[in-house]
Formats: sequence, structure tokens, C-alpha cells
Amino acid sequence: MTTSRTHEQGYSAPPQWRDRKRYLWLFGLVPPTALFLAIGLVRAFNGLGWRAVSPVWWWIGPMLVYVLLPILDRFFGPDGQNPPDEVMEYLENDKYYRYCTYAYIPFQVLSLFFAGYLWTASNLSWLGIDGGLGLISKIGLALSVGVMGGVGINTAHELGHKKDDLERWLSKITLAQTFYGHFYIEHNRGHHVRVATPEDPASARFAETFWSFLPRSVWGSLRSSWELEAKRLERLGKRPWTIRNDVLNAWLMSVVLWGALIAVFGVSVLPYLVIQAVYGFALLETVNYLEHYGLLRQKTAAGRYERCTPEHSWNSDHIVTNIFLYHLQRHSDHHANPTRRYQILRSMDGAPNLPSGYASMISLAYFPPLWRRVMDHRVLAHYGGDITRVNIQPRKRSRVLAKYGVA
Repeated sequence: MTTSRTHEQGYSAPPQWRDRKRYLWLFGLVPPTALFLAIGLVRAFNGLGWRAVSPVWWWIGPMLVYVLLPILDRFFGPDGQNPPDEVMEYLENDKYYRYCTYAYIPFQVLSLFFAGYLWTASNLSWLGIDGGLGLISKIGLALSVGVMGGVGINTAHELGHKKDDLERWLSKITLAQTFYGHFYIEHNRGHHVRVATPEDPASARFAETFWSFLPRSVWGSLRSSWELEAKRLERLGKRPWTIRNDVLNAWLMSVVLWGALIAVFGVSVLPYLVIQAVYGFALLETVNYLEHYGLLRQKTAAGRYERCTPEHSWNSDHIVTNIFLYHLQRHSDHHANPTRRYQILRSMDGAPNLPSGYASMISLAYFPPLWRRVMDHRVLAHYGGDITRVNIQPRKRSRVLAKYGVA
């Protein structure tokens, strides 16, 4: 970065500091464009006569999440660069960074409609395929589109925290694919208030498996979002069943989007829309699971929870996944400073750190014994061995306390 100025504000960056990730953020567009890469690879493999192998590319999304990103995280390792104080204002007001997130949305919508075509087409000879896609390929395509939707929820997360009305509406549009528009309400006004407490459905508890956390978080967040909006509207003297209800108008965007897809491609597209949506929001919930596992804000003498600090979120500074998720892994700074844009988030002192990037930890979360072997001792070490300071799964509390010698 040089001493150039942003056109609108005129902020200049110090010449001695350069954002080495500036153009790497464009790799965040890989998930919404991966389908077109898969199409090119399928066509190339079929053209070479490798028809038995080519269908594997319809699974490009899961391959990215479970194979490529963990390998790249291990190879490139942690980032190690935090923006210094003197460039924070400049970076905050450099609109290039927000345009990187805006660009996600048109590619996302285009890919979703192209997937609708591929799910329902009966003649794909231009791809070297006799007839249409087989069932296994259609499921792989649905999961790949689901990866795009899951990462899209993270893009919506970045946009939804901002005060700009345009960005908030773009957040809802991005959530429409996965029918998870209520996340816009619950995350900002629910999760950020109750994070790392037993009352938060999106904060995983010590000894709680991902498979028990998933339904608790999904249904708890849905219920919470509705209650939050109902209370807001009640203060305005309105009933909850109104288009001004941000849960309802976000869901309406999903109805319109899915309705358009069904109108264009027929009802046979519906099962694959459901698969991609469920897989997409399940990816989000897997990330929720690992972000606050076992962490607990203590209560003050007044009986209120202490202020959220960097020590209440698991951090990871592995550069590759951070590029794909707009610094989501610098989660400790995000919760301490929720309105900060992704490009100025820092790795914070005092934050507990995951042993690897989110992409690696997602796979680990699916296997509870492995997850607990890797994470439980880290939770305990974070609290100096004091298990009573940990957010423990209530129905397992007595067993956990007994295991660690607490009566």
C-alpha cells in the first residue's frame, strides 16, 4: 500500500506499511465461482476420455472445505501480520475491501441459477455427458452449492454488522439462498449480547457434541430471532406479523428466490435446494460450534455477565482460511469490536487459539471423541485448570466435575 488516497475521504496510508493481503481477498470469490471451474474441469476430463473420473468435480465444494483448505492452512501456516494503529482509519475507509464482499453476491446468484439448470437439464452433450446428470452428481453439485451458501452466510455476517442500509440489505439477499435470513437478527442482537454464556444457543458447551449442538443452535437461534423482532415491534406499537418484521422480510426474499428457481426449472429442483440449504447452514453451525466451545463469561458481583473480551472466543490466524472467510477466524477481535471491518481485524493477545484453521477443525468437530481429545485440555488450560470456570453441558455437569475432582 502506498500513500494513495481514497477518493471519498482522502485518508492516506503511511508509506512504511503495506497490506500484503490486499489482492488476496479476491480469492474470497472462489466459492461462488467454483461451479464454473467444475464445469470446465468436467468438460475437459470428458474431452480427454476420462468419463469415469469427471463426475468427481461436481463435488468441488466439499473437496475445497475438507481437503484443499486444510492442506493449504498447514502449508502456509499463520498470518502474523496485524495492521498498525496508524493505518486503521485508512483501511476502514478504503472501499476496495467492501467491494470484494459485494462481488460475492452476483456470482452467488448466477451460480445458483446455473445449478438449477444442471439439476434439471436432460441434455448436457455440450459437457460431454450423455443425457443429464446422475443422482450422485446432482447430490455432489447440491453440496458444492451448499458450500457457496455456507460461505455466503459468512459474507452476510460481514455485511450485516455494518450500519450502512445497503450493506444490511445485501446481507439479507446473501442469506436468501440458505433460507437463513433470521441469522441477520439473531447474530447481531442475540449472539453478540449473550455470547459465551449458557443462555446463548450458538455458544457450544464443554462436553457437548456437535450433533447435539446443531439442533439446539438451529432451533434456539430461530426462536430467539423471532422473540427479538416481536419485542422490537411491540415497542413500536406493532404486531409481529408485518413486512417490517426483519425475520419475515428476510424469509420473503428466500421465498421469492426459491420461487423463481422453481418457476424456471420446475418443482424437481426443490429437493436439491433443500439439500444445499441444510448443508449450507450446517456448515455455519459447525463454525459456531468451534468458535466458543467451552468458553464462559464470568458473573460480576452485581450478578451480570462480564463484558465480552478477546478471551471469550477461539482465535485462529491461519492465513488461507482467513482469506476465504474474510478474517472470520480473528473472531476474538470481532466480538470485542463487532463493527470493525474484516480488513482491520487483529489477532489479539489473551485470546485462546485453535490448533489449526477452521477448515481443519470443521472435520474434527464431526467426530466427538477426536474433538474432545484435541480441545478439552485446551479449554481447561485456558482457565488455569479450573473446571468450574468453564461453560459445561448442563446434563453432563456432575460427571465432568467429578472427572476433574470437583465435588
